[in-house]
Amino acid sequence: MRLDREILVLGAVIVVGTIMAILDATIVNVAIPTLGRDLHTSISTIQWVMTGYLLAFASVIPLTGWASERFGAKRVWIAALVVFMAGSALAGSAWSIGALIVFRVLQGFGGGLLMPVGQTILAQAAGPQRFGRVMSVVGVPMLLGPIFGPVIGGAIVDQVSWRWIFFVNLPIGVLAVLLALRLLPEAAPRAGNRLDLRGLALLSPGLALFVYGMSETGSSGAVGGRALAGIALGLALVAAFVWHALRRGRTALVDISLLTRRAFAAAAATNLLVGIALFGALILLPLYYQLVRGESPLATGLLLVPQGVGAAVAMPIAGRLTDELGARVVIPVGILLALAGTAMYTQVGADTSYVLLAGALFLIGLGLGSTIVPSMAVAYQAVPREAVAQATSTINVIQRIAGSVGTALLAVVLQRSIASSLPGIHGGIGALAALSHAGRAQAAPALADAFGTAFWVALGLVAAALVPALSLPRLRSEREPVGESAG
Repeated sequence: MRLDREILVLGAVIVVGTIMAILDATIVNVAIPTLGRDLHTSISTIQWVMTGYLLAFASVIPLTGWASERFGAKRVWIAALVVFMAGSALAGSAWSIGALIVFRVLQGFGGGLLMPVGQTILAQAAGPQRFGRVMSVVGVPMLLGPIFGPVIGGAIVDQVSWRWIFFVNLPIGVLAVLLALRLLPEAAPRAGNRLDLRGLALLSPGLALFVYGMSETGSSGAVGGRALAGIALGLALVAAFVWHALRRGRTALVDISLLTRRAFAAAAATNLLVGIALFGALILLPLYYQLVRGESPLATGLLLVPQGVGAAVAMPIAGRLTDELGARVVIPVGILLALAGTAMYTQVGADTSYVLLAGALFLIGLGLGSTIVPSMAVAYQAVPREAVAQATSTINVIQRIAGSVGTALLAVVLQRSIASSLPGIHGGIGALAALSHAGRAQAAPALADAFGTAFWVALGLVAAALVPALSLPRLRSEREPVGESAG
């Protein structure tokens, strides 16, 4: 069954809007060293430019279903575009690191709604029989973003200014709004489930406080009172959310009861551990190439392309093999590929061959493409049809939590390793960038060792993902009965 022109037009409109949010994450990664230098801040502070965005992104994903029913999917999608553009304009105008982080959070609130609400619009228009083909259209920016994002970001930072990595979203966003107003179908608002305000008040602040506590251990160089208080209070709020969600059931902000299904829990745990390691490593790679090797942002973007290529190559192959051989075969192989690539980075030095590093990144990309998407598919297959919407929201939230925790964790490990290897630096990007050519050459071996230490942590997390991956069902047909649980 071919897709008719109307569905293809809707898909094109959704792609124009969502590509901003997808490209934004990879574009900003390359600019992190420049942002840290220009705004005179440390690695554990600058990571909040990524972490704040991801936490905000995660916090609004569970609101998708409620907001689409309450206000209509078209209105919510256009409102999300406007919020994302406002955050972009303000981030590009930021006068301090604090202001930039706040405006990135605003961006995240808009960006977190774009993809799931766009999927809702397309699913309603296309129907279940054509949704797979529709998703192949929407998946294009997900494949191309990691390839072209770093290059675009590097070129903008090199040739113009870091401010334009945010301003570039504005003309695209205006075009998306105009197309949406003209072409997206109207959907009448209708009464749905009540919003889980208590869950929202527990989960989002809990995650933010936990990540804040972790980042404080990097800023202070020790686990002090503020760090412990943030971690403890954050964990307490998350625990309170879990208790609340178990009592509320399927109408909770995140349906925790889905984790009682063995296959879903294994897929979620695999997503979490691989996401913490590999998405967290995205902050390490641009910093290594620019601080240790002295590369420009554009060169750094080009050096990061192999990871996106690896993921793009692996995703369609892994999807087909998962259907034929089963997730328990495909996903562990993907994890082993990611392990091999990450292991090479644990041995990184001040003059490691770029060919070797590109090969390692390609392996990591193959591992990502062979792990994340198949484990998401398993999660959806493990639940009854009426729970697919909650499963989608839960997995998306877990992935964003993994990215934010991984970014904060590896940034803290890196900063403390740098402070240990180079006591006079204290993890300050500005101090590293201000070193003379001779000073940087002298510091490079110790600095590379600090990056190697951070990659060892990432390697351990990837290895840990093998445990839940080996608990996944063998074949697609091994779907759990509706009543089966981990107990």
